[in-house]
Amino acid sequence: MKKLPMLLAGILLALVSCKSKSGSDKAFFDTSGMDTTVHPGDNFFLYANGGWIKTAKIPDDQSGWGSFYTLYQDNLVKLRTILEEVAAKKDHPKGSTEQKVGDFFASGMDTVAIEKAGYEPLKPMLAKIDAVKDYKELMNLLAENAKEGNGDLIGYYVGADERNSVKNILVLYQTGTSLPEKDYYTKTDSITVNQRNKLVEHAANYFTLTGTDAATAQKGAAAVLALETAIAQSHLTPVEQRDPVKNYNKMSVAQLEKISPNIGWTNVLAKMGIRTDSVNVSQPNYYKALSALLVSQPIDMWKQKVKFDYISANASLLSKAFRDERFAFGKLFSGAKAQPDRWKRMVNMTDNGLKDLLGQLFVQKYFPAEAKQRMDELVNNLQTAFKARIARLDWMSDTTKQRAQEKLAAFLKKIGYPDKWKSYDDVTISRDNFYENMRSIARHDYKETIEKIGKPVDKTEWGMTAPTVNAYYNPTFNEIVFPAGILQFPFFDMKADDAINYGAIGLVIGHEMTHGFDDQGRQYDAQGNLKDWWTAKDGESFKSKAKGVVDQYNQYVVLDSLHVNGELTLGENLADIGGLAIAWDAFKLTEQGKGQVKIDGFTPDQRFFFGFAQAWRIVNRPENVRTGITTDPHSPDEFRVLGPLSNFDPFYTTFGVTEKNKMYRKPENRARIW
Repeated sequence: MKKLPMLLAGILLALVSCKSKSGSDKAFFDTSGMDTTVHPGDNFFLYANGGWIKTAKIPDDQSGWGSFYTLYQDNLVKLRTILEEVAAKKDHPKGSTEQKVGDFFASGMDTVAIEKAGYEPLKPMLAKIDAVKDYKELMNLLAENAKEGNGDLIGYYVGADERNSVKNILVLYQTGTSLPEKDYYTKTDSITVNQRNKLVEHAANYFTLTGTDAATAQKGAAAVLALETAIAQSHLTPVEQRDPVKNYNKMSVAQLEKISPNIGWTNVLAKMGIRTDSVNVSQPNYYKALSALLVSQPIDMWKQKVKFDYISANASLLSKAFRDERFAFGKLFSGAKAQPDRWKRMVNMTDNGLKDLLGQLFVQKYFPAEAKQRMDELVNNLQTAFKARIARLDWMSDTTKQRAQEKLAAFLKKIGYPDKWKSYDDVTISRDNFYENMRSIARHDYKETIEKIGKPVDKTEWGMTAPTVNAYYNPTFNEIVFPAGILQFPFFDMKADDAINYGAIGLVIGHEMTHGFDDQGRQYDAQGNLKDWWTAKDGESFKSKAKGVVDQYNQYVVLDSLHVNGELTLGENLADIGGLAIAWDAFKLTEQGKGQVKIDGFTPDQRFFFGFAQAWRIVNRPENVRTGITTDPHSPDEFRVLGPLSNFDPFYTTFGVTEKNKMYRKPENRARIW
């Protein structure tokens, strides 16, 4: 799976999935899901969602359940409808959008053929790995195989040069491990130790499934863990990876050869079909370590590691035994109890693989032009509100304010779907060979990626597909993006009152806008360059205020003694806090926001906060929460509600929150940044 630029900041948005149980079509949120025994100032998340939480049941194939999940599942059904319709016809013109999308889906649903193939598609590469004699041959083989979408040990993507955002550059990043992050290889608690033991068992099972005897498989699996443990020592932590300056290390290929000579970069890049004189090495220590380990560790250990990676990367495309093994290991981190139905997996694979082809069909069927127009209005309204907030900041100088306003005004706004759809003319799809279909897509993706190196940046490109239920900010494009998948009921509805739309989609728009000015985004200028445009005093003021947010979220306890990581989640927390304030200001400019007319017994102001809070009504399995705390830059859903509201004066006024309530924070301690 190709990595998006590190700073691509998505909302991971959650949405309420039902209208009010009062029977009013004008309500648009579920009053029966509230728990009115909880004071809103003690825990507004439970006040708005506690009734629903008490009865919520997580489906076996999910790691959590609630608003985001139900919206996502509804979207899968819509995409399935499209795919089954086009797959049912076998006479689409060859090479047409319908032929490729329909035949790809059909090939993936043909589990009889997939089962019959077993792991046959992997045998040629596995034989090549077995034939490798030394680390130089190994790196040559991996470089050649990268063109097939099966590269290993070299993590890469192509994106805008963060110091010269109009030109694309090859970016190398750390990779080589299977566990979520580096600390999983050294932590000594019982859960993590078990996960490491399960990794060995998992690797051994893969080896056995591909014909290796049990004893050899066990030895090879132990080698995998040993190598990955050594590799992990070179990795930056998730918090360290959030520093854009630390992770920008542009150098010539000659310099790269010097710090990691045993990789043989000139030869490797040539075999990968890459021509470039410079690269951005996000985490150089990984490549220094890889270079050293290639010669210090036996080649047989490396061959076991590469075989495991290759099998693991392709297991989801193989027979049931491989898919079952892949799921058995993955559920340690997600908590899911059953695999999703085959059709769900194939909907996802089609969306991820034939992106714009399926996206076009989705937009035609489910995204009306008036929805795009309404979103344009909402985005512009929030931009106006943000502009006013910047103007009245009491901690920022006029010099920095002017530059902030310039950056805000320069936002590239993308709504619904791309202005131009990509072509997949070089992708060949048949109904009877699922694995080869995936390889054809992988070859296309690789070629498309590599051809961008050194070329001008195309800002019309999207980082998500049109049906995606999410949104993001990209700092090098200075853009905010809202795919069509998220712009539908129940999150966004043309018939909903402004309080609901501004509390839900308004918050998300404000969230993505604020990412341009969070602890990472603020380091990029209006053109998307990594450049300090702040006065020294204003920069220190920001850091001081941001530290208060870190300290606040560090206090939140999630599981047992497990706390939110305030440093890891700082950017998303700042975006939540800022997004809420901007959405509120924009809402107060509307007629409903200026009035006091109740709907379903609630004032417009109350409805705004309920729309916000019920957007995050989610329950998660403990395994999913635990993994998220160590790797996810977003706070758990409850604290995405409690954190911003406890800093927001209008919330205190609307619900009469006083120092007697648990959410109360002294005015001088409330985060007031954007």
